[in-house]
Amino acid sequence: MAAHPSGSVAPGGLAPGGLALVVFVLFFAATILLGSSVSWWRGRGTAPHGGAAGSEEWGLGGRQFGTWITWFLVGGDFYTAYTIIAVPALVYATGAFGFFALPYTIIVYPFVFLVMPVLWRIAHDGRHATAADIVRARFGSRALELAIAGSGLVAVMPYIALQLIGIRTVIAALGLPGEIPLIVAFVSLAAYTWLGGLHAPALTAFIKDIMIYVAVLAAVTVIPLHLGGYGAMFASAARHLPHPADGRALAAGQGVPYATLALSSALAAFLYPHTLTGVLAARSADTIRKNAVMLPAYTLLLGLIAMLGLMAHAAGIVTTQSSSVVPLLFLTIFPDWFSGFCFAAVAVGALVPAAVMAIGAANLVTSNIAPAWRHDVRVARVTALGVKLGALACVLFLNAQFAIDLQLLGSLWILQTFPALVLGLTRIRFSAASMLVGWAAGTAFGTIVCFHDGLKPTHLLALGGMHLAVSTGLLALLVNIGTAAITAGAQHLRPAKAP
Repeated sequence: MAAHPSGSVAPGGLAPGGLALVVFVLFFAATILLGSSVSWWRGRGTAPHGGAAGSEEWGLGGRQFGTWITWFLVGGDFYTAYTIIAVPALVYATGAFGFFALPYTIIVYPFVFLVMPVLWRIAHDGRHATAADIVRARFGSRALELAIAGSGLVAVMPYIALQLIGIRTVIAALGLPGEIPLIVAFVSLAAYTWLGGLHAPALTAFIKDIMIYVAVLAAVTVIPLHLGGYGAMFASAARHLPHPADGRALAAGQGVPYATLALSSALAAFLYPHTLTGVLAARSADTIRKNAVMLPAYTLLLGLIAMLGLMAHAAGIVTTQSSSVVPLLFLTIFPDWFSGFCFAAVAVGALVPAAVMAIGAANLVTSNIAPAWRHDVRVARVTALGVKLGALACVLFLNAQFAIDLQLLGSLWILQTFPALVLGLTRIRFSAASMLVGWAAGTAFGTIVCFHDGLKPTHLLALGGMHLAVSTGLLALLVNIGTAAITAGAQHLRPAKAP
C-alpha cells in the first residue's frame, strides 16, 4: 500500500512518478500562458488602462461574448474544481444524500431562463457591472447598494479560497511538499487574472471543460471495467456506505434537508458575483436564454462526477480526509501520465472560476464600494490581487474545514440579496428601507443560527411533534422576506404628516 500526502491510503497504488508531474506541468502551464497572453494577441488597443471601455474590457470582456463562449464561461465558473473534489467526497461520506447537487442544478436553469435575461437587459441599458449597480438603479439607495455589494464580496472570498485548496490538493498528491503547492496555485492565478482579465477565463474555459470531460468520461468507463462492471461496483460501494434498513436511498429525516438544500442552493447559485459576471458579459439576452437551455448538459457531467465517490469505495480507497478521494482514486486506477492529466484538469477547473470570482469581486469594489475608481483598470487589477491575497490568507491561517464552513456561510449571505435583486424585478413594491431591514434581519438570523448549530447547513425545527432539518439559508430568506413585508406594511399604514 502506498501512503499519500493526505495521510490516506490507496490500496495497490503507487506514489506518482515524475511522468505525472511532467504531464501536469505541461497542461497547467500551457493554460496559464494562453490565458495570460490574451491581451497581446487581441491587441493592446482593446485593453486600455483607463476609461469605461477599458474597465468593461477587463471586467466584463466588453459585453461581447456569444453563445458558445458564454456557455463555456458560465459553466466554467459554476462547476468549479471544488465541485469535482467536494461532490464525490460528500457521496463517499454520506451516500445518496451527496447527490442533492443534481436536483439543484436542474432547478436553477429555468430560473436562469426567466430571470437572467431581464437582469441582463437592465444592466445593458444602464451600463451596470454588478448586482449592486442594478439594485441602486432600482431603489436609489446607497445603503442598500453597499449591503448587496458587501454580501457579494464576503460570500465570494471563501469560494476563491476553496479553489486554491482544490489546486493544492492535486499538486500535493503529486508529491510536492509543504506550502509549495499553495504558492504555485496563488502565483498562477494572480498572473492569469492580472494580465488577461475576463478574456483569460473565457478563452481557456473551453480547454478546462474538454479536459474535465475527458477525465470524467475516462473514469466512468475505465474504473467500472477495472472493478468488474457497474453492478459489481454498486454492490461493493453499498457494503461501505450507510443505508436505510428499508432499502430506500435516503434515510428517514433526510428528505426535507435534501429538498431544501437543493432549493436554497438553486436560488443562490446565480446571485454570486462570478456567475452574474458571466451572465452580464453575454452579447444579448437571447444568448442567456440559449445557455439556459444548453447548460443542463453540465448536470449530466455532475452526475458522473458524483459517482466517483461510489467508485472510491468500490476501489477500496480508505481515507480520513474525504477531499482526497478523487486524487487517490485516479492514482490507484490510472497510469501516471493520465493521473497527471486528470490532476491538471482539476487544477485548470479551479483556475477558471477563481479568476472570474476575483474579477467579480473587483467589479464590486470599484463600481459600488469605491465608485470613484469605477473606470480605473489598474485599481481593479490591484483589487482582484488583494481579494486573492485574502483568500490565500484564509487557506494559510485557517484550516481547510473552516474555509468550507465559511463557504457555507457565504451561500447563506448571498441568498439574502435575492429579495432586493430578484423580487425587485416584480410588481412587489417594497421600499429601499424595507428591503434593507429585511436583508439585515435575514443575515443576522441566519448567521446566528448557523454558528449556534456548529456551522451546519441545516437547522432542526420542531413542528407539531415533528423534527425537520431545513436549510438554514432558506429559513433566513423567509425571515428576510417576512421582515421586509412587515416593514413595508408598517410604512404604508403610517399616518401622513400634517401639512
